[in-house]
Amino acid sequence: MSSSSDQTAQRRLAAVLAADVVGYSDLMSKDEEGTLARLRDLRRQVIEPRIRIHHGRLVKTIGDGFLCEFSSPVEAVRCAVDLQETVSQVSDGEIIKPLQLRIGINLGDIIIEEDGDIFGDGVNIASRLQKMALPGGICLSGKVHEEVRDKLPYQFEDHGEHRFKNIGRLIKVYCLLAGLDPSTISSEARPASSLRDRPSIAVLPFVNLTNDPEQEYFADGIVEDIIAALSRFRSVFVIARNSTFTYKGRNVGVPQIGRELGARYVLEGSVRRSGERIRITAQLVDAASGVHLWAEHYDGVMADVFDLQDRITTSVVGSIQPSIRAAEIERARRKRPESLDAYDLVMRSLPYVWALEFEANKEATRLIDKALLLDPGYPLALSLAAWCRGQRIVYNWSKNVQEDKRETLRQAQAAAAIAHDDPFILTVLGAALTITREYQRAESMLERSLTLDPNSAWAWNRSGWLHNYQHDPEVAIQHFERSLRLSPYDPMAFNCDMGIGCAHFIAKRYDQAAQWQEKGLMAKPSAAWIHRTLAPSYALAGDLDKGRDSVGELVKNYPGITISDIIAAMAFSKEAMSRFAEGLRLAGLAE
Repeated sequence: MSSSSDQTAQRRLAAVLAADVVGYSDLMSKDEEGTLARLRDLRRQVIEPRIRIHHGRLVKTIGDGFLCEFSSPVEAVRCAVDLQETVSQVSDGEIIKPLQLRIGINLGDIIIEEDGDIFGDGVNIASRLQKMALPGGICLSGKVHEEVRDKLPYQFEDHGEHRFKNIGRLIKVYCLLAGLDPSTISSEARPASSLRDRPSIAVLPFVNLTNDPEQEYFADGIVEDIIAALSRFRSVFVIARNSTFTYKGRNVGVPQIGRELGARYVLEGSVRRSGERIRITAQLVDAASGVHLWAEHYDGVMADVFDLQDRITTSVVGSIQPSIRAAEIERARRKRPESLDAYDLVMRSLPYVWALEFEANKEATRLIDKALLLDPGYPLALSLAAWCRGQRIVYNWSKNVQEDKRETLRQAQAAAAIAHDDPFILTVLGAALTITREYQRAESMLERSLTLDPNSAWAWNRSGWLHNYQHDPEVAIQHFERSLRLSPYDPMAFNCDMGIGCAHFIAKRYDQAAQWQEKGLMAKPSAAWIHRTLAPSYALAGDLDKGRDSVGELVKNYPGITISDIIAAMAFSKEAMSRFAEGLRLAGLAE
């Protein structure tokens, strides 16, 4: 290297990802133009966007491969898994041999040239690891594994130490995603809960009802934001923008659009400006029936146009998810019992899952267990099974707490190992880790979930409870309030009221604690477990008569329950637990 290069080159620690396309030469020999076109599309539509999403930098492309760097090894591994899964989905069903990647990741010192290119052992080891990986697989160095093993819910395989050419030391190697050729998997072997079972939505370009071309750009920006935000929902398949924007300016009916795009639901809207005032309308339509499932309008002023855009995106996405869920539940209800598959059974279970009642929990468990018999690897069913077990522990319904704790964590981790970037499934794992009182890992999972989907009302709810358990009531209240803003009509809204009530209890504001829990109980009178924290709130607020009445309601639904039973089920700090126990004692509950 020249002296001028020495002056311009820099060094830094980075996670380096190296990848190439498997069997590229063979593919080129059979169809040079077609292979080049497929590779170009793959880079533009999958590789480059995924690297950006995970905060990486594409350093260069080299024929059939590419090299990129990340400041975080966690993001590098997440990106690698995301790439492999997305490439697999894109290639699924191709008649010609599908494209597959091999990926290697290393954490090490790199040299950065003035033009942005990178060199050094950090890069060389990543390249050697990439050559070791199986098609569809990922190999990472021991350094990377050390950084990510407790932060990501993946199963890593230890492949021992290896000596690489021109590297003077042994390198510990771990593998992730062993690699699988999709052409070897029969249709019968594919999971029942495949991409095609998910509800699909097309977000159409919003109609500009004014002559101002600036509103056209504003409307398109909102639609693009909504598509990006909806794409975070793994339970919904979102039709790509390039497909939906072909309908811009065309007068085509929703049923026809649904048929042409294969969309079950269509979101349409409009933008109207009058002076400085602007109004956005949005409505969700069942494409098959033409029935409107949800509609709303948003008003603002042009001076706050960017804040308005963010608010609309958040509100629309927060409302669409429960609306689609309700429609999917109703669709499953209309099916004949003998034609139900795993997806339908899970949809039927959801109202019972969210009821947070003893009998409902039993029915939810029955339906989910039936779904898992049909499809043992269905991640949503595994996750919901874990959450149902978790409810039994938290609400004093469990007959074997230790076994339920083990199974809750096992099922939640199994679901996350399969669907490691599904925000809902990561939230359930966070909740399971809260139940086992592993708060640091729980926080990591919930943060990951909210990074993937900042509009998840339930993730904000669980984060609120986690902050309660960590004796941080003010942040807990903020997170519950955000959950309520995102989805005010959600079946779990009463649980946010309860969470805010408990936060006030932790902060020793007992009157407010009782008021918020009363609100939750009014919304859900059958949730008798609320009296476990409502009774001590009354008692410590000085209203012993209400406290005793509350304990009476509790004992009526939980015969023989004691203070020690309740304390064993809850996960608050010792200081808060001692005050709950004191309040229950004052209200007359047995030790």
